[in-house]
Formats: sequence, C-alpha cells, structure tokens
Amino acid sequence: MRETLYGRHAVRECLRAQRRAPFRLAMLDSVLSSPILDEIIKLARQSDIPIDHLPQQQFSALVSGSNHQGVALETSGYPYGSIYDMLALAEAREETPLLLLLDLVQDIHNLGSLVRTAEAVGVHGVIIQKRRAAGVTPAAVNVSSGAVEHLLMAQVTNLSRAIGQLKDEHIWIVGLEDVYGAQLYTESDLTVPLGIVVGSEGNGLRRLVRDHCDWLISLPMHGQINSLNAAVAGSIALYEVLRQRGKE
Repeated sequence: MRETLYGRHAVRECLRAQRRAPFRLAMLDSVLSSPILDEIIKLARQSDIPIDHLPQQQFSALVSGSNHQGVALETSGYPYGSIYDMLALAEAREETPLLLLLDLVQDIHNLGSLVRTAEAVGVHGVIIQKRRAAGVTPAAVNVSSGAVEHLLMAQVTNLSRAIGQLKDEHIWIVGLEDVYGAQLYTESDLTVPLGIVVGSEGNGLRRLVRDHCDWLISLPMHGQINSLNAAVAGSIALYEVLRQRGKE
C-alpha cells in the first residue's frame, strides 16, 4: 500500500526515520527555498529518491488540497509494530517500560498531539485500536509534525486483551479517569513498568477497559470546566511520569 505524506515536518521526519520505503519526493515548482526544504532535498538525494518539481495543478491533485507546504512524499504504508517490539525497545534502552494506550480516540488532532508528546517524553510505544479509532494516516503524521515516524505504534483488535498481555509481562496499567476513588496523578507511583490508558473524547474509558486497569488517576479541577481535552490530559500525565522517573 502506498501513501502520500505532506507537510515539511512530516516529510522530513519520515526521511530521517528511514522506516518506510520512499518512492518519490514531489515539490511545488513555485515553492521558495528554506532551510527545512534544503534538508529534505539533501535527505532525498542521499537515499537516491527521485525528486519531481510539479506545477500547481499537478501538485494539488497529488495531495488533494491539504496543508502541504509545497512538499509531498510518496511512500509505503506506515509500519505498525507489536507490543513485544515496544517491550524489547525498553529492554534494549535499559529503561523502565512506559506505554501509552488509547481507548477509541477518534480525533486525529488528539492522536497527533498525544503521539508528539509520547515521542518527546520517551514512550516506548503507543497502542491503538484497529476499528472505531484514529489510525496513522498522512493527516495524523502531519498533525504530529512527523513524530509518529520515530515511534512504535501497534494496532490491536481488542484493547482489553492487549492490557491482559501487558499484565502477563508484569506491566502495571493505570487509567486516566476523573471518577470517585481515583488517585491524584501527582500522588500515584508512576515509576513502575507502566501503561497509561487515555479514553476517548467525551466518553472517557469504556467500562471493560476501566475494569482492567490496576488503578485510576485523575487531574485536579478547580475551574468551571470539569474536564480536559484527551490530548492535554494525557500529555500532563506523561510528563508526570517523566518528572517522577527523572533521567534513567
């Protein structure tokens, strides 16, 4: 399967990560030179990728009017990994496992933001569902500024089953949910081998997924709005893990 990535950061990070098979770099013939475009061209030439300079009409047909910033990359589909790849990565880095699980997050902007934060804090992988959830599309790559190209992602059919697999590997599962009995996120021990579960927009964690969590954590709310965007809440929790663990 082929995809066309677009946007300068998305294209550059895909070329830097070298996890896909690139087929062609397309550039709008009227685009002005810039440091990031020069870097993209250099990376493409280093990998012997054909470079085409296209007029507006042809280029727009290639990227369907998206926020392309004058550059697009035809490449193979996103290379999903597995839970065990993530655990192997943590072991290779000699780090305590940290995984992010998304329970039917459907908005690509939330997915992109969470993936960007996950990559920044050193998460070993992100687990999403195959159905009824946002996947790694070119739009998601663009929203994440290409961060997803450097991160292990796994698509699973059943998130509760995936949680069970993680528990078998001695990973603790904590759900992010503002309910009675949830621990304040700063008072919870997040230094253990951990998987953090973030729920969907509006609905939070599904009951079965919540029941499979070892414990729940919540963020304090003192304003008039009683909930945070999934990406914001998840990002805060991930940075709390980083704070507690310090530099491993």
